[in-house]
Amino acid sequence: MSTAAVSLGLPPVPRVRRSREEVEAAAEVRGPKRVLLAEPRGYCAGVDRAVITVEKALEHFGPPIYVRKQIVHNRHVVETLEERGAIFVEETDEVPEGAMVIFSAHGVSPAVHQEAAERNLRTIDATCPLVTKVHREAVRFAKAGQEILLIGHDGHEEVEGTYGEAPEVTTVVNDVEEARTVQVKNPDSLRWLSQTTLSVDETMEIVEVLRERFPNLQDPPSDDICYATTNRQSAIKELAPRADLVIVVGSTNSSNSVRLVEVALQYGAKRAELVDFAREVDESWFEGVATVGVSSGASVPDVLVQEVLDLLAEYGYSDVEPVVTAEEDILFSLPKELRAKLREDGDDSRVLGGRGARPTT
Repeated sequence: MSTAAVSLGLPPVPRVRRSREEVEAAAEVRGPKRVLLAEPRGYCAGVDRAVITVEKALEHFGPPIYVRKQIVHNRHVVETLEERGAIFVEETDEVPEGAMVIFSAHGVSPAVHQEAAERNLRTIDATCPLVTKVHREAVRFAKAGQEILLIGHDGHEEVEGTYGEAPEVTTVVNDVEEARTVQVKNPDSLRWLSQTTLSVDETMEIVEVLRERFPNLQDPPSDDICYATTNRQSAIKELAPRADLVIVVGSTNSSNSVRLVEVALQYGAKRAELVDFAREVDESWFEGVATVGVSSGASVPDVLVQEVLDLLAEYGYSDVEPVVTAEEDILFSLPKELRAKLREDGDDSRVLGGRGARPTT
């Protein structure tokens, strides 16, 4: 008779770490210990807006509030909102008829909006305005009779949403290899768009290959890769050559977080690791390491970065040097459906999301 494993729901066993002295004895550290802390890092305006949207919806409409897909790609954020009454589902048909559902920051296709309407769902659209911009470009180019090459990763929610705006004229290009083989119907009426969270360098490499094959390929009217992705990658490029180890705080399903690890290695970091939480950091990574670079993806609250910094300080990395490559002050209004409810309830405490807009208490 076979038996199935049973999850007892026990809390994780606390990590038993080697001491600082043991780690230092394992390999000599040449030079003073320090941390290079990337700025900007963490929450972007679109993520902040989306998280506030769920928080305010729970506060003013009351739980449960359903959210299609993860509101942002971060385990800590999702688990925290679940504790407050948010219910995350994969598809709209999992939401009870007539209930409220929030669409994630990554955006959805027109088909998802239609399905929600058919089920009489009350909807709040928390799509990042920069993703919405790409959706509108896809619609506009399709109406103009242009074919679209969408640079992005198949299966990513953002790509699914953008593709769904004009599926009959859109082809997804995942990488350079696909750029070399993709076929189009009319190379003289061709546009490229991109997922907003890609590596800037990788995207332009793909575009160069496409342009070699299709010289009349037209660019988007403005950069599709979001400012936050670009800024975080720029900071990593600056600190990576000086770092023995780079720690990026972010989830494995966060495209922009994964790209930060890739960019760190590409630009000279001797080692780069992605962690959701400080408890996932392995102290063996510190052996022989003098300089640690730290950053975080655009969906990561800074409390998680601080926990990593606290751990580093325990191992002697208490000297923190900011590496500043940009200043961010972008703010986005909350979704119109939510703003109407806030006005009705007389709540003017938060109507914007973005860098510097989140209360510190």
